[in-house]
Amino acid sequence: MNPLWKTVHAERAALAADLAGLDDQRWRTPSLCEGLTVREVLAHMTAGASLDPWRWMAGVIRCRFDFDRQVAMRLAEHLGDTPRETLERFERVVTSTTSPPGPVVTWLGETLVHAQDIRRPLGIEHDVPIEVLTRVAEYHRGSDLVVLAKGRIGGLRLTATDGPFATGSGPEVKGPTLALIMAMTGRSAYCDDLTGEGVAELRGRC
Repeated sequence: MNPLWKTVHAERAALAADLAGLDDQRWRTPSLCEGLTVREVLAHMTAGASLDPWRWMAGVIRCRFDFDRQVAMRLAEHLGDTPRETLERFERVVTSTTSPPGPVVTWLGETLVHAQDIRRPLGIEHDVPIEVLTRVAEYHRGSDLVVLAKGRIGGLRLTATDGPFATGSGPEVKGPTLALIMAMTGRSAYCDDLTGEGVAELRGRC
């Protein structure tokens, strides 16, 4: 098993623990994913941990290559009738190594980003080891797979203030590695945590 899966599992378990005891009203909190509540994002994460490449492709074909439609379809399958059921379904896939096509680091990135899509609006703090964040940042700087990142940061210089990550050239954007990851994957709220003359440009691209 790829050792990165252990990190994915640890981050899923931490998120499940953070959400235990959340009341129904907070489950309806809008997430950083436009149009989705925190509960719906968690169901989306459950779907991603339940789809092997064959089921993923079957869904793509069923949805006539409309990827947004497939995401919505799979989310609905895993939402459940209550927030408690949504969380229980996620807890059952915490140690899953099932995933759509793509390298494991893709799904580590998905886990970290969607976890923050949930945590930030809820005001929940969580520390991720800097070496894990750096690995995900290094991946996203060179990839537009699943989510546009490489294209979003073109012509900008990104520099982490809490670790070794740095990439690109041009107007500088500085800040915590997590904030850089979230901004490069389109979460404009995290631009508030960044400084530098390139921040306005990056915010516009989000």
